[in-house]
Amino acid sequence: MKLRSHDSPSPLDPLSRRSFLKAGAAGAAAFGLGLAPVRAAASPKKIPIGLQLYSVREQCAKDLPGVLKAVKGAGYKGVEFAGYYGYENKAKDLRKLLDDHGLLCCGTHTGLHTIRGDALQKTIEFNQILGNKYLIVPGMSANSKAGWLDLAKLFNSVADKLKPLHMLTGYHAHGGDFKKFDGETAWDIFFSNTNKEVVMQLDTGNALGGGADPVAILKKYPGRATTIHLKEHGGARDAVIGGGEVKWNEVFALCEGKGTEWYIVEHERGGPDPVRDVIRCIEALRAMGKC
Repeated sequence: MKLRSHDSPSPLDPLSRRSFLKAGAAGAAAFGLGLAPVRAAASPKKIPIGLQLYSVREQCAKDLPGVLKAVKGAGYKGVEFAGYYGYENKAKDLRKLLDDHGLLCCGTHTGLHTIRGDALQKTIEFNQILGNKYLIVPGMSANSKAGWLDLAKLFNSVADKLKPLHMLTGYHAHGGDFKKFDGETAWDIFFSNTNKEVVMQLDTGNALGGGADPVAILKKYPGRATTIHLKEHGGARDAVIGGGEVKWNEVFALCEGKGTEWYIVEHERGGPDPVRDVIRCIEALRAMGKC
């Protein structure tokens, strides 16, 4: 995932607005037909669901307030940023926008350079204004096991600096993170050598795309998925959560009551109406009893 800067907002496209209204009507109709969500059996407190705004990045670039309104209306509790759509130097304005729409900031995808050296303090201050404690690096690479071990040391150091501030750093999965060095994946090298405060932001779809098993990863690193990306893999071209190969019941069982603080939906299928697709994702989670 690449961080991008964006043009000034313009109105949300009519297709997305119509889709939002249609999705809401469809959900109401389902309840009218008695298709109530299946209730989760074990979780005493539901994990809040956020949206990674990269899923709707083009719409955010045109009309961020309109997207936030649609996201809140669909039932999302928070948003995770990957770029700030013209608000890069306006943290207070961005926080007001979130507050006005009743949304929390459940994370930022911030480049590796923003947590190094003197840049870290600026990153901390920006995110404190947003009310965000999760500083997640969206992607990085190394050419050797030694390189990944050096990155682990860096993240441990950053985690130590953030701990007194009640903030966390972490790393988000991409398929390439499951490349092996001397028989061990980069993911395992990194997370086997970082302390428990370093967030393992597993991405279920990316893990499967890289040939890994997200269920096995969650079992191997219990309590490390403080935030987790819920992304489908496989299935039909327009499949949303529940329509592909992810073993959702097992994923949820390994997260709920195990330290996960946020479920974060990310949808990157490239359909004609991304806003409609992320609404479909949360409707699927609602049908599973997750919100």
